[in-house]
Amino acid sequence: MELYGKILLFAMPAFLALVLLEKWYGWYKGKDTLRSMDMLSSLSSGVTNVVKDVLGLSIGILSYRWMLEHWSVYQIEAGWLTFAVAFVVLDFQGYWVHRWAHQINFFWNKHAIHHSSEDYNLACALRQSVSSFVNLFTFFLLPCALLGIPTAVIAIVAPIHLFAQFWYHTQHIGRMGWLENIIVTPSHHRVHHAINPMYMDRNYGQIFIFWDKWFGTFQEELPSETAVYGITRPARTWNPIKINFQHIWLLARDAWRARSWWDKLRLWWMPTGWRPADVAERYPVHKIEDVYHFEKYEPRTSPAMKTWAWIQFSATILLVFYFFGNLARIGSPGIFWYGGFIFLSVYAFSEFMDRNPMALGWDLLKSGLALYWLWHSGDWFGISSLAPWLVYLVGAWMLLSVMGTGWLVWTEIRQDARSQDGMR
Repeated sequence: MELYGKILLFAMPAFLALVLLEKWYGWYKGKDTLRSMDMLSSLSSGVTNVVKDVLGLSIGILSYRWMLEHWSVYQIEAGWLTFAVAFVVLDFQGYWVHRWAHQINFFWNKHAIHHSSEDYNLACALRQSVSSFVNLFTFFLLPCALLGIPTAVIAIVAPIHLFAQFWYHTQHIGRMGWLENIIVTPSHHRVHHAINPMYMDRNYGQIFIFWDKWFGTFQEELPSETAVYGITRPARTWNPIKINFQHIWLLARDAWRARSWWDKLRLWWMPTGWRPADVAERYPVHKIEDVYHFEKYEPRTSPAMKTWAWIQFSATILLVFYFFGNLARIGSPGIFWYGGFIFLSVYAFSEFMDRNPMALGWDLLKSGLALYWLWHSGDWFGISSLAPWLVYLVGAWMLLSVMGTGWLVWTEIRQDARSQDGMR
């Protein structure tokens, strides 16, 4: 946990710098692929994901360590070949987990957040799930366990394999020649993120593209078919926490409303998007029918609102950096209280991005809890050991957060609501 937090102290600024570099490059080339609020939503999703991972808020039904102890046939020392084999097996596992996430209703919930952006860029690579609390697919690592590949090797290779999937989420890199036959390239993955009928549910590979070619799920990007991005049941929110649970909430409501007990049970394991006929008729859900002509989610946002959203995100990132760098000092259960505060912060300012008047209530809750903690403990999770004045800085930010959000909610968001009421 602590080691992963230290790694993220370097990884997060690197990813953020690359996203901003892509933003600048797109502006320079006249092809900006990052909308400000969509980018913030993606970055915020990345924050919630890494906080969840650092806190270890997931369990495995079957652990790799247990398989290694009970089923290994050989014992392999950690060497370059061991790491190479582990990398390939992890990628094979990733292909099937990814494929099932697209093809089975229940598993789609953990992956929908990644596809929810209606843009395609490096930022959307950071849209990762916080809704998956149980890992069901460790058994795909059985070949590694049989070969006796040490747990430490898997622990090293897994984050490398994950981070290596970041770079190809871009529209600024074209086809890459002979590499197109071996690895997943930006061209391959643009197809995967597209909702064009001919591109849907193709190219599940994570590092190697030959899995798709072997198992019949490959589709080449065609010059005549420009990719359109998003999900066919659009999220219509910038709030990454809401997006994480939208699909599972729909499934739960459909299961409750279905008249047939058979439908109540099977809808979880049916193909993604399947709904009981009687429920679909009585409770229709908006779905994009013409993917070539639909309006992207983009609530009207003033320069002041955009600036304030970026300030809120930046303040949250600074608090996250302190969190990851001081996990041992904060200790348990403090790390879980701190993690909950980060989630609440993201929820509050993403509701503000959605122009929800209740954003002020969420900000009051977040800042009120923080101020209570400062008053009760006289500190902010040990931050006074770095510099006593930092405690006052945290308190001042909480007050400023409420005042800034309150002013913009009152002058812009509520004014819009009153104007709309007057037009009715």
